[in-house]
Amino acid sequence: MNHLKVRDLMSDAVVRVRGGTPFKEIAHLLQEYDITAVPVVDDEDRPVGVVSEADLLHKVWGGQDDDAAALHVRPRPAKALATDAAGLMTSPAICAREDWSVVDAARVMAQHGIKRLLVLDDEHRLVGVVSRSDLLRVFLRKDQAIRTEIVEEVLVTALGQAPSAIQVDVTHGHVVLSGRLSSRLEVPVLEELCRNVDGVVAVEFRPVRESDADEAAHLSP
Repeated sequence: MNHLKVRDLMSDAVVRVRGGTPFKEIAHLLQEYDITAVPVVDDEDRPVGVVSEADLLHKVWGGQDDDAAALHVRPRPAKALATDAAGLMTSPAICAREDWSVVDAARVMAQHGIKRLLVLDDEHRLVGVVSRSDLLRVFLRKDQAIRTEIVEEVLVTALGQAPSAIQVDVTHGHVVLSGRLSSRLEVPVLEELCRNVDGVVAVEFRPVRESDADEAAHLSP
């Protein structure tokens, strides 16, 4: 399947900072642009880390477990003492390539439990950022576009079936397939291929009974 690429969905307007950017400037940027994290880049615009709201909060609570513990003198965590991006950032940054598919990006986000990925070009320079909400835009795809891809790419190209071999109906991303394939072993393959089409929410296969097929053939002119 021809999945959408990260470059098709990412935002290329990325607020970024350098390692020496002061704590308060970072806090102002997060508030001004209504973002929750900012990438830290080197002199060649290559990401070296990310500073998030969680990183800044170390300054607020200072790494103390509770108010009583705060009364005891003990070393504070490094991030609680940090004054610039280099000291505050989480490194390395989790990144994606702009030619990744939405499936690749979603998989990496899920594996790392993160909400966004920095996007790099072939030179590993920062060119954008893609978020969970960006990836979810594939589900805004029109039902007719989904149906056309299933017929042309799944039935005809991948499985070698005639376009009329299977009835394909798509409503709000829910795909209903009805008909008979040349082999029952192909049904799970057909369903899996349909699930991999961008914008598909669910797939249901409804086999046509022999009696139904015979009746349809009898009624045909």
